[in-house]
Amino acid sequence: MATTRRTAGAKVWLWRWRRNPLRRPSDLLEAWVVLATWVLVLLAGVLAGRAAAGAVEYGLAERGARAHPVAAVLAENAAVTSRAVPEYGNGSVWAKVRWTAAGTPHEGLVAVEPGLKAGSPVTVWTDQRGDLVSRPATAEQMRLQAGLVGSLVGLGTASGVLVCGWLVRGRLERQRLEAWDKEWETVGPRWRRTIG
Repeated sequence: MATTRRTAGAKVWLWRWRRNPLRRPSDLLEAWVVLATWVLVLLAGVLAGRAAAGAVEYGLAERGARAHPVAAVLAENAAVTSRAVPEYGNGSVWAKVRWTAAGTPHEGLVAVEPGLKAGSPVTVWTDQRGDLVSRPATAEQMRLQAGLVGSLVGLGTASGVLVCGWLVRGRLERQRLEAWDKEWETVGPRWRRTIG
């Protein structure tokens, strides 16, 4: 029993790179476009992601370096009221506090544990002028935020490069089809005469 070699549907890898009489210049150009697109997708995605992550981490570290903990006291009882802080998810409530920074008394609302009495000490975070700022991100939070932003920017950049490569490849395909149409206009009438 002789074995037959399957030829229908067999895929020839890297056919655009191999020399053969059927390869058109546009096939080789398309191979270079695909290769360049994938190289740029990897490079641009990684570089943009790393740059964005570094910028976010630097910005968070800089913001954290400008925030200073200051001792403050509650100006009112911290009761569970309509001023609950749902975004913290730990049952915190907004309460008025007072503190002194650079010799100037300040007052503002901060999230505190419910049930604290007026006069209880709390820590608030302020900038150089003594205005309230949010608590600086921890090292773990900075890494997480930088990683998320870097991943999103990297994926977005890589997707943009991939779409550009896809558009160039589509343009090459349209040019190839137009060339086939022109060639068919020349060959078609002669071919029909030989059949008929």
